[in-house]
Parts: sequence; C-alpha cells; structure tokens
Amino acid sequence: MADKADFRNDLYTAVNGEWQKQAVIPDDKPTTGGFTDLGDGVEKNLMADFAEVADGGKAPDKYFAQAVELYKIAKDFKHRDEYGVAPELKRLHQINELTDVDEFNHQAGELNLDSFPLPFRTSVEPDMADTRKNAVYIQGPSTILPDTTYYNGDNPSAHKLLTIYRQTAASVLAATDLDEATQKDMIDRTLKFDAAIAKIVKSNEEWADYPASYNPMPLTDVAAKMDPFDLITFLNDTMPALPEQIVVSDPRFLDEMSKLFNADTFADYRAWAYVNDLLRNSGYLSEELRVNGGAYNRALSGAPTAISQVKHAYRLANSFFSEPIGVYYGVTYFGEDAKADVIKMVKRMITTYKERIQKSSWLSPETSAKAVVKLDKMVIKMGYPDKVEAVYDEMNVDPHGNLLNNVIRLNRIARQDQYGKLIKPVDRTEWAMPGNLVNACYDPSHNDITFPAAILQAPFYSLEQSDSENLGGIGAVIAHEISHGFDNNGAKFDELGNLKNWWQDSDYATFNKLTQDMIDEFNGIDYAGGKVNGKLIVSENIADAGGLAAALATAKKEPDCNLVEFFTNWGRIWRQKARPEYSQLLLAVDVHAPNYLRANIQPRNLDDWYTTFNVQPGDGMYLAPEKRITIW
Repeated sequence: MADKADFRNDLYTAVNGEWQKQAVIPDDKPTTGGFTDLGDGVEKNLMADFAEVADGGKAPDKYFAQAVELYKIAKDFKHRDEYGVAPELKRLHQINELTDVDEFNHQAGELNLDSFPLPFRTSVEPDMADTRKNAVYIQGPSTILPDTTYYNGDNPSAHKLLTIYRQTAASVLAATDLDEATQKDMIDRTLKFDAAIAKIVKSNEEWADYPASYNPMPLTDVAAKMDPFDLITFLNDTMPALPEQIVVSDPRFLDEMSKLFNADTFADYRAWAYVNDLLRNSGYLSEELRVNGGAYNRALSGAPTAISQVKHAYRLANSFFSEPIGVYYGVTYFGEDAKADVIKMVKRMITTYKERIQKSSWLSPETSAKAVVKLDKMVIKMGYPDKVEAVYDEMNVDPHGNLLNNVIRLNRIARQDQYGKLIKPVDRTEWAMPGNLVNACYDPSHNDITFPAAILQAPFYSLEQSDSENLGGIGAVIAHEISHGFDNNGAKFDELGNLKNWWQDSDYATFNKLTQDMIDEFNGIDYAGGKVNGKLIVSENIADAGGLAAALATAKKEPDCNLVEFFTNWGRIWRQKARPEYSQLLLAVDVHAPNYLRANIQPRNLDDWYTTFNVQPGDGMYLAPEKRITIW
C-alpha cells in the first residue's frame, strides 16, 4: 500500500497510480478500469454462454433462445456482406418519396413505429405529478455534436468533429444509388437542419434539471404550436387513446417547432432523415458499412478500431433482450448469500440515513419527518427482477430474415408496447436496469433503488472483503443512490414519486444554498483540456457526498472498523484510464464528475478523512473546515 503521505496529497493516485501506469486501453474501447473491467468480465461470461447455445447447446429459456437467434443473424457476415446496403435502400427510397409536409403527415405514425427519424421525439412515461398513471411526453431531436454548447463558435472540437461526421456520412452515402452531387447536397442539408435543431433544443446542463422537463399542456395547445405538423393524426395513428394533455419536456423547442419544420424546410428535414437513417442502420448492414458508419462515434470516444464482429453480435442481441439476459445472468452467476448480505447492507444504510436526517443541524422537525417517510417507502430492487416483462413473449426473431428487418420489427414491438402503457396504470415492479449491467440507479418517479447483480463484485463488493472495504465500495454506492432521493432533483418528489413540495420554505432555502456550495466546489476545475461544469454534475455530487458520508457513519458503528480500508476502496472503485477524446466528451455531456475528482474531492468534506491520514494544511487533500460541505 502507498505511504500515508501519498494519501494526504492525492488519494486517487496513491491507490491507483501503479495500475494507471501499466493499464492499457483496448483498441476498441475509450476507457479501461473500474466499471469497465467488471462489465468486460460479465460480457466475457455471457458471450461464452451465447456461443455455446449458438453451437447447438440447450438454451436456458425461450428468451435466451430468441436472443441467440438474433446473435446468429448478426454474426453471419457472409450474408450481411451479400445483402450490402440493399435492406436499407427500401427505407431510403421511402424517405425520398415524401414529397411535402402533407404527405409526411399522412405517413408520420407508421414512420415513427418503424424507427424513421422524425423532427421530434415522443415517449410514454409515468406522469411526474401523479405517478399512478402514464403520460405522453414530447421533446426535440438530438444534435450531431455532443451538446448544444459545441455550436457556439468557440468550441475547438466542433469543426474537427463536423468534418469527421461529413466524411463518415460520405463514406456510407457512396454505397447508395444517389449520384455524387446529390450525396453532397444531402450532407449539406443535413448539417443545415442540425444547426437549426441546435439553436432550439436544451443543452445537457438544462436537461440535468430533471423536474424542469415537466410542463403539461393541453393537447390542443401543443398541436397548434406544432402546426403544420399534424399532431392529432400522429397520436391517433400511434397511441391507444388520444391524451387530453401532453407533457412538454422542452418548451423552447415546442415554441420553435413550426420554424424548424415547415414547407420551406421540408427538403432539409428529408435529407436529414435520409442521412440519419442510413448512419443509424449502417451497423446492421455489411461489415464495410458497419465499420465506415461508426467512424464518427469512434472519433467521439477516441477508440481507434471498431469492436469485433462477434462482440457486435452479442451486444446487439443483449440490447433487445437485456432484461431476460439479466435474469439469466443473476440466476446463473449471482449467489443468494451475496444477495441477502447486500440487502442487509442497504437496510443498514437506510437506518444510518434516517439517523443523520433526524440529527441534521439545518432541517426542521417537519421536513425531517417527511424525509424519513420517504426513506421508509423507498423500494429496494436487488440483483434481478422476479419476472420478465410480458413484451418479451412477443419478441420473436425471424431466423430467415435479414438483420435490419429483424431490428426494425423488434423496435416496433417495443415501441408499441411502450405506447400501450398510456391506458394502463404504472407498473412499479418494472426494473430500470437489467441484472447484467454494472451500474445502479434511483428512480424519482418510483422512489426505488436498483442494484443489478453485475455490480455486486469486487472491488465494489465481495464476501472475501472486509466490512470496511465493502462499505467504502458498494456501501457508498448504495447510499449514493439513496441520496438521489434528496438531491436537487429528487428532493422535489415525494415518497410516492410524485412531483410535490414536501419541504418547509426555510429548509428548502438552506438546501438551495448548500446545493450552490456543491456547484461552486467543482465548478471551473481544469480537467482534460476543459473546465468542469459544476451545475451539470451537481446532482451526482450531492449523491456522492451523501453516499460517502452515510457509508462512513455506518462503518464507524462496527467494532472492527478500519477507515484506511474504507477510504482506500473508495479510491479504488473510481479507477479509470480514458482516452483524451472520451474525457473531453464526458466533460461536456456526463452528469457525473470525472472519476479522478469523484475519488479525491468528496473525502475532503469529511472530518474523519483528516484524522485517518493526519491530513494537514498544505497537503494536496486538505480543505479548510469552513469550506467543507455537509448536506446529508
């Protein structure tokens, strides 16, 4: 282990420095370490299981069998190369045959169900104000560049990335039946339409304010703002019933929609849809198109090569059958002893959280009592779900069909299932993540915390690790997710997941001040050639701070507590080596702080950090007492 003096100056490097020097990022990846390495291990096991079934072994269930059928079609590059671009040409011709807005309105519902790019996006999700029912949400399309801030004119990466995008688009358009002049015009119009989108949709920083995306409006008002697009006909063609209201996630986009999409801009939209559809589907065509069509995304991440054909096939199958594959993974690789042990840890953490909230120096008894109610109602989802959602019974793969047609049909089934939920009550037993994903989450609309089986591995968790190590790993992650119920977004939802104010005014004013302090603690830090945006990452930083503090308090209750082990494992779980391009991308779009900063900044807010390692003024990991932030 590194000397304590090293910890006093840089926790992350003291724990991970030697690893960082030796770690090699695979050519098909933007990063290695931590979450990535665990995900690789999960993927390796499941790919071996897929290969065994594909070679004639018995599938564990009907869902796994269908996933392997899709995997086999995706892996059959002999036929994919023979098909070439042909499966996509029919779709491209369909786009080009759209003559005007009226013709588009007539077909928009079917186009949407068949995954064609539209000038807006719709979804059906729980109504934030009443999470017993579902609602229709609407928002604008995505931009080509990672964030709207890239379009401001002073971003040095923007021109380079758009040049690579243009080259990527040209390489796949060359396979179509368009002449060279038309191909160039298509790309020019696509970039023109994209620039118009970027002016009116939210930035990632704006999206980070999750409750601000709840703007319910009468259907007739939304339809009027979207004219000349015919929203009523579209909804009648796609939804099981016509909603009385629409939740507008991005009001600015709605106000500008009619300027973005109209008779004068229709040719630009059509070109944008054509190029986007081809690029989106290039990964389902020949090997040459798969590799060429992925060049722009590889430029974003910095990965020099495309993933292997077999890995591509597995990931595609997993993307469509993630829940049943996650259940299989949990049953096969996740022990019941570990599951029971981690559930106990979650309950320990919730108990600690209650104690800390009840002893809070700034919360009134009224707000504190409401917070405890929210903790009491918080639902724990551990490992993997008890059942697979019914939609998977409909997702049958055609073994004789080409890959693209199978993908479009499976997407259509999934989309119709989601839209069908509009007339059904919200199912709170649904899982937000599959069991084979190395991650965890909190859902404010359900007030539940989900811990997939795949994350319950060392260094996050192991029955072989000490309790202090586990608490510095999975314990802090568990408490992090609990903390999301009380971050700047989650704090606006009650114990049933409804968007509702349960705070005393003075308490909420104090909370907002502490939130600003957390923004200021990170804002403007130099990292990866840019500066950290404290507002973009504040919700995750509040959760990190609360999670680490609660896990620490839980560890200190135990007679064998070892805070050196606790903090060391906290530093270890954030181990990551990333390509510069990927680090810059995350700085612009990720709501989490860079891993290095997650490891190093949060411990400075805790008094026990200083006593454990004798951290003194002048040390790199020292923060003056008056600057230390405690929220939860």
